[in-house]
Amino acid sequence: MTVTAQPVREGAAPPPTAGRRLLDKVFRVRELAVAGVLVVMLLATEVYNAAFLSEQGVKDLLLNATILVLVATGQAVVVITRNVDLSVGSVLGISAFAAGNYLQGGGSSLVAVLYAVVIGAVFGVLNGALVSLGKVPALVVTLGTLYIVRGIDSIWVGSEQIVASDLPNGFVDFGHDGLWVVPYLAILAAAVLLCVGYYLRSYRSGRELYALGSSPEAANLAGVPVRKRTMTAYALCGALAGLAGALYLARFGNVDSATGNGYELTVVSAVVVGGVAFTGGSGSVYGAALGALLLTSINSVLPAIGVSSVWVTAINGILLLLAIAVDRILALRVAAVLRKQAAQMRSARHA
Repeated sequence: MTVTAQPVREGAAPPPTAGRRLLDKVFRVRELAVAGVLVVMLLATEVYNAAFLSEQGVKDLLLNATILVLVATGQAVVVITRNVDLSVGSVLGISAFAAGNYLQGGGSSLVAVLYAVVIGAVFGVLNGALVSLGKVPALVVTLGTLYIVRGIDSIWVGSEQIVASDLPNGFVDFGHDGLWVVPYLAILAAAVLLCVGYYLRSYRSGRELYALGSSPEAANLAGVPVRKRTMTAYALCGALAGLAGALYLARFGNVDSATGNGYELTVVSAVVVGGVAFTGGSGSVYGAALGALLLTSINSVLPAIGVSSVWVTAINGILLLLAIAVDRILALRVAAVLRKQAAQMRSARHA
């Protein structure tokens, strides 16, 4: 009798293994924990300061988180592949200025946003090429491109500054208006987040990014196009940093040569706090978005309860260290459970 193998759809994801399902469950619980901490923190602040969650207060919380959520989404995709992109702050800055410079000349708002996205994607592809083709550690590559892009930005911008009066009214209004308490920027960020999350979970190429992060050697032996997937992750990260740059311009209406300085550290903190393991292969963009919302909310909570904002950096550092410690503990626990399951299966076969 001839057995005919069923073809696998190009867009279909391979069925998850028992280990993969266990990891998904563990990190889903981790994300729920971050969401729980966020809700408790906001409610406690509202009890202390009744005006905190007013209509304008909620709108400000969402507006403050939008830019970081977008960049963290792209960063999460890169970290899932066991890499990192430290140049996102510089890419955000140069993309924001490029969009503003174009709009100053009377350009279209939509074209300006696309222009920023393309600039970000180009830098992302450059990072991906150096990491995947040059076999250079991602930390070294993106630290170098961070300074290169920042230098280009400083030379191009110089002492020039773009302010809201230089921009079309419709573009600036889009950065502040919304549907009731939900800003348009937050709706756009949520749409991007859902699309990226769906891609990672539902398509073979998205699942292969997890395989690459879990074990690059095993992924290569299994036929995963490692270089192509790495380039894809970096291109997406760069494109989202470029989009965030354009939205930063719409949100604040002010760009200079210092825009985006130090932003990469906040982004990495948001991703790790949100449950994306820095060793790659686990976590989700939804967790990264929750981490971004948590960190930006802390910036609003502290002044609301009368605590100096100088504590923000220290608290972010503490959360980052706690997240790394939790990741390590979870990894050890999951490894122990998988070893126990493997031993039980071997015993059952010999019984």
